[in-house]
Amino acid sequence: MDEHNYIRILREELRPAMGCTEPIAIAYAAAKARDVLGAMPDRLLAEVSGNIVKNVKSVVIPHTGGLRGIPAAVAAGCAAGDAGAELSVLSQVTSAQTEEIADYLEKTPIEVRCAEDAHIFDIRITAFRGDDSAYVRIADYHTNLVCIRRNGETLLERECVTREEGLTDRSCLSIAGIVEFADSVDPEAVAPILEEQISCNMAIAEEGLRNNYGANIGKTLLRMGNDLNSKMRAWAAAASDARMNGCELPVVINSGSGNQGITASVPVIVCAREMGKSREALLRALCVSNLVTIHQKTGIGRLSAYCGAVSAGVGAGAGVAYLRGGDYEMIAHTVVNAVAVTSGIICDGAKASCAAKIASAVDAGLLGLAMYENGNQFFGGDGIVKKGVENTIATVARLARVGMEQTDKEIIHLMMES
Repeated sequence: MDEHNYIRILREELRPAMGCTEPIAIAYAAAKARDVLGAMPDRLLAEVSGNIVKNVKSVVIPHTGGLRGIPAAVAAGCAAGDAGAELSVLSQVTSAQTEEIADYLEKTPIEVRCAEDAHIFDIRITAFRGDDSAYVRIADYHTNLVCIRRNGETLLERECVTREEGLTDRSCLSIAGIVEFADSVDPEAVAPILEEQISCNMAIAEEGLRNNYGANIGKTLLRMGNDLNSKMRAWAAAASDARMNGCELPVVINSGSGNQGITASVPVIVCAREMGKSREALLRALCVSNLVTIHQKTGIGRLSAYCGAVSAGVGAGAGVAYLRGGDYEMIAHTVVNAVAVTSGIICDGAKASCAAKIASAVDAGLLGLAMYENGNQFFGGDGIVKKGVENTIATVARLARVGMEQTDKEIIHLMMES
């Protein structure tokens, strides 16, 4: 276990973002294209992969007055986005600019096409002003600019690679290494990263419980019960209620997703507060929950037909296990038990029902822990469960990345019909 690599991975993956990260990535690309063009575009073309369509179609874009969809994300980025802020591209939008976004969307032709020969994550924006044009492409992850052109002249071009260029090699991650890191790391070395996650993600959870957002899954869960497990599920769901339905508060993401960042952190924070755990204990437990989530997502990929909240719910279960004094054995069994329960949940895009999936994912993580605490477990050979936690994680990654590839295509096809 290389402590410095683990800290770098946390720093790379836990970043603040406002709004669902896929429409925000579109807004970022559009703002960048406008800047490269050097003028406000009078028409635009957005070419995107199917998974981008899936994750932008139904989610509310913050600071737009409730607008949804790819043209709205493009218009928001062009009319009011700050490209230099990357995933916080819309964070400084004013109420006056919100009106400008709606006006720009109404008056500006914005064509949307499915990109040919696209990567799973692929956004291509072409901005036009008279005879001038600018082209920006983001591929593989949310801020990865791989091509910039102006009037046909290439200003930036780099090869799209499978592993995210410039990021720490994730192959160093293992459950044993994660537990060792959480036990030994100086809490002050990770405090700046994790305290921002605590502050942001709990603030949006509180907002989701305070006001009405989407289907109000968080509030519904609290009406059903007020025990600790119910609170952990409800607060995480409430944060997603708010985030999926236009709340303008930022979230600290995990593996490119705000919902994953919420799911990996909020239940652990709620548990620590209810149990009266120290700041240090919470920071160490969040190391476990976040890194277990990242470890699973490394093999699965940023976008797939496999619901990312499942991985984060497993991470939350592992973090709660650590808070309760769990060692490697308890955490490894919690992970295996949890993934055996919810690995069939599909991702059909970002929308209100994500909050309910988060609640189910957190419940599975807590069930996996309760099974271990009561002397029960799933064994290698039980369905997709393999002998050993790393083998099980690798199997789930293969299921999500390879086995569900055709499922992903069919999900996108079904969503485009509606």
